[in-house]
Amino acid sequence: MDIKAVLMGLVFALMWSSAFTSARVIVEYAPPLTALALRFLISGLIGVVIAWALGQSARLSRTQWLGVVIFGVCQNSLYLGLNFVAMQTIPASLAAIIASTMPLLVALTGWVVFGTRVRPLGVLGLIAGVLGVVLIMGARLQSGVDVFGILLCVIGVISLTIATLAVLGASSGGNVLMIVGLQMLVGSAFLWIPALSLEVWDVTWNWQLVVAFAYTTLVPGLAATLVWFLLVGRIGMVKASTFHFLNPFFGVAIAAALLGERVGWLDIVGVFIIAGGILAVQLSKQPTPK
Repeated sequence: MDIKAVLMGLVFALMWSSAFTSARVIVEYAPPLTALALRFLISGLIGVVIAWALGQSARLSRTQWLGVVIFGVCQNSLYLGLNFVAMQTIPASLAAIIASTMPLLVALTGWVVFGTRVRPLGVLGLIAGVLGVVLIMGARLQSGVDVFGILLCVIGVISLTIATLAVLGASSGGNVLMIVGLQMLVGSAFLWIPALSLEVWDVTWNWQLVVAFAYTTLVPGLAATLVWFLLVGRIGMVKASTFHFLNPFFGVAIAAALLGERVGWLDIVGVFIIAGGILAVQLSKQPTPK
């Protein structure tokens, strides 16, 4: 792995993790699904226009279109939609921790559903990840956190797992920025249905909302997704996913620093255990040196 890939991975992890804090600010002042649908509409249009200016085409292969639709629906509509709704009642740090278990779910799905062989280090990583989640959830439930919000985040991370398994089909064959823009437009289209049906346009306009919305649209929304696709194309899904072990640290740290969210010692221990489990799972996937 070269230094450019390492820097790309670190930047992606930081941007991805910061999305939970900015989302928590947005849902404080605006209806979550409407805000998210608008965010993806803006991000998607910006991505498509820039891609078109760079000479990229929307004439994709059947495999690419399938990946675009699956990624747009599962990640942008379901995963982020459910997380935005959930963060009306649960802390951003908890949502980040739940979402960070995605690499563990990917490995578990490969093992249970597809019969992928998992090395002993990977098995230990999965066990550690489960223990870390149980530790954090036990502490949070005792403190009275909203159970329905947790359930929404769990369903969301399962959707993110499906989207991740589909990302290779979406990113192969070039036109990366165009694909990023199109999958955001797909997500926006699906989100407008529940947004217009279930929500009332009730917005408290202030500088916090404007800054959070602009940041979420351009950085975690557009830039982080583009960097992720480029990173996967550069070093492959397995190596790229290793950087997810940083997400629990960054997610909790950013929420604590910017939102003042309380982090208990059980949270800290659980984050370290989950991060170690994610790292162990990803390292177990690395090819054995000959």
